[in-house]
Amino acid sequence: MTAQPKHENHFITRIGWLRAAVLGANDGILSTSSVIVGVAAANPGTPAVLLAGVAALVAGAMSMAAGEYVSVSSQADTEAADLAREAAEHDADPHGETRELAAIYIKRGLTAALAKDVAAALMAKDALAAHARDELGITEVSTANPVQAALASAASFFAGGIAPVLVVLLAPAGLIYAVVGTALVVLAILGAAGARAGGAKLLPAVIRVVFWGALAMAVTAGVGRLFGAAAA
Repeated sequence: MTAQPKHENHFITRIGWLRAAVLGANDGILSTSSVIVGVAAANPGTPAVLLAGVAALVAGAMSMAAGEYVSVSSQADTEAADLAREAAEHDADPHGETRELAAIYIKRGLTAALAKDVAAALMAKDALAAHARDELGITEVSTANPVQAALASAASFFAGGIAPVLVVLLAPAGLIYAVVGTALVVLAILGAAGARAGGAKLLPAVIRVVFWGALAMAVTAGVGRLFGAAAA
C-alpha cells in the first residue's frame, strides 16, 4: 500500500488574513479610543465626544481598507510583473531556465545530478510555478490578495473600534476612565488572540500592545487637555 502523505496545519498559512485582521482590530480600538479620550479631555460634552468617536470609527475603517488595498495591490502588481518576466524568459530559453533552477537546488544542498533531475521534473510539470516558488519566493500562502486584505482590515478595524463608541453611549459618567479601561482590556485580548493564532508567546504580545496603547491614549489625553484649556 502507498502511504498517504501526512496533512499538517501550519501557522504560516494564516499570515495573509491574520496580519490584516490583527492590525485592523488593534488600530480600531486604539485609534478610536485615543480620539475619544483626547476629545473628552477637552470637556466638550458627551454629544461632541460621541460624534468624534463615530467619525474616527468610520474614517478609520475606510482608511484601513483603502490603504491595505492600495498596498497589497502594489505587491500583486510586482508579483504579476515578475511572473510575466519569468514566462518570457522560459519561452526564450527553457534550457537556461532549467539550469537556473538546478543551480538554486544545488545551493540548497542537492547534488548536481539530483538537482538537474528535480529541476527537469518540475519544469516539465509547471515551469512557471517552479520558478515562482523557488526563485521568486511566491507561494499560495504569500500571494497578495488586495480585496481580502482590504475587507479584513476594514471589518477588524470596525469590530475593534466599536467598543469605545459603545462605552461613550453606555457609560457617560467617568467617560475617560471607562474608555481607557475598556481599550486596554480589549487590546490585551487581541494581543493574546493574535499570539495564539500565530503560535507565538502570549505574554510578550499582550505586554507590547497594552504598553503602546496606554502610551498613545496618555499622549492624546494630554494634548486634548492642553488644547481644551487653551480654548477655554
